[in-house]
Amino acid sequence: MKTHLVRQKNIAEKISPEVAISNWKDWKWQIKHCVKDIDTFETLLDIEFEPEERKLLEETLQKFPLSITPYYLSLIEAEDLKNDPIFMQAFPSPKELLVAEDEMNDPLSEDEDSPVPGITHRYPDRVLFHVSNICSMYCRHCTRKRKVGDVDSVPDKAEVQKGLDYIAAHPEVRDVLLSGGDPFMLSDDYLDWVLTELRLIPHVEVIRIGTRMPVVLPYRVTDQLVEVLKRHHPVWVNTHFNHPREVTSSSREALRKMADAGIPLGNQTVLLSGVNDCYRIMKRLFHKLVENRVRPYYLYQCDLSEGLTHFRTSVGKGIEIMENLVGHTSGFAVPTYVIDAPEGGGKIPILPTYMISRSTHKVILRNYEGVITSYKEPDAYMPVYCDRKCEGCKLQLKLDDAPEYKSVGIAKLLSDYDETLSLVPGETARVERRDLAR
Repeated sequence: MKTHLVRQKNIAEKISPEVAISNWKDWKWQIKHCVKDIDTFETLLDIEFEPEERKLLEETLQKFPLSITPYYLSLIEAEDLKNDPIFMQAFPSPKELLVAEDEMNDPLSEDEDSPVPGITHRYPDRVLFHVSNICSMYCRHCTRKRKVGDVDSVPDKAEVQKGLDYIAAHPEVRDVLLSGGDPFMLSDDYLDWVLTELRLIPHVEVIRIGTRMPVVLPYRVTDQLVEVLKRHHPVWVNTHFNHPREVTSSSREALRKMADAGIPLGNQTVLLSGVNDCYRIMKRLFHKLVENRVRPYYLYQCDLSEGLTHFRTSVGKGIEIMENLVGHTSGFAVPTYVIDAPEGGGKIPILPTYMISRSTHKVILRNYEGVITSYKEPDAYMPVYCDRKCEGCKLQLKLDDAPEYKSVGIAKLLSDYDETLSLVPGETARVERRDLAR
């Protein structure tokens, strides 16, 4: 089996023999030579698809285009192509054309929760800011497949300014997540401008950037890019590693540069059938990440985007993986397993059940080994009731720079200052009858 370096050399020489491997680490060269058709893919990997399979692949590309960086292509082991986790994430499958009844164009209702172009405002104190509609590689499991293939669709400054104006006009927004596409597809100067404008908004405390560049094109993380990021601390970067084989010497170097610059790093993994639905694979991935100063942040259940049925696992598989992580490895190496609820419901954490039962003074728990134990609650606890009259409260809460908090959902039912007794769906027959009677 060819080594990764041998595959890199072979691919580079086939793309441009005159420069061979010398331009390999130039990220702009990589973008220029992204693989976007089946002929090039076959040539670079020395493979050939059967005519009938090729016909189906061409049909798939009509709806969901292809783009793979030469770097990520070099991670594919062609000798075992159909079982290769890199291949499955990067190369189209005719199964993508099998759109199930429950799959949606915009499963998370991001467009519906968009008050102005580029902004998705779903949670109370944070927004998603789409600053790019293009990526260096089109991941086959992308939740935004509806946007895949947009050409030259980096928003201009006038478009981005609309998002900046919205954020500036909403003082409750303290956290801005730059997303896309991939924000690192922006030039250094453009990204610097966006970050500078965000830093001029007083109530923006934290800026986050979601990118897959350390995985699919680590050479984009240049010293110049890191200098830009350093100027705007606190900036957090979330990466997207799905398999241990994606953690290479090149990706390690990209992560090292950002970590050494004081940039906190997190990772969001998607649970994918046939790629990483194995607790041993997941544990190895998370161990590699923390070894490189990346905190596993989320493990996502695959979304209900069109053409992703073949990637989706049962929720039970995710629970099984979590059972083999919690207690079996370091707590900071365990991500939060979440389902991003359809129609904009947001991320819902899913865990195995550890609380077995409870009484008025005891909680019965079990641990990762199956040990069942009891935790006695205090007899003399004097509950702190919150009536929102903070000026008379003896707890040391300093509200000088803290925004006013308003409870919603279950927190509203738990509060002492709100008289809401029930959260009732608006479309029940009972509610309709009440409305008609009024």
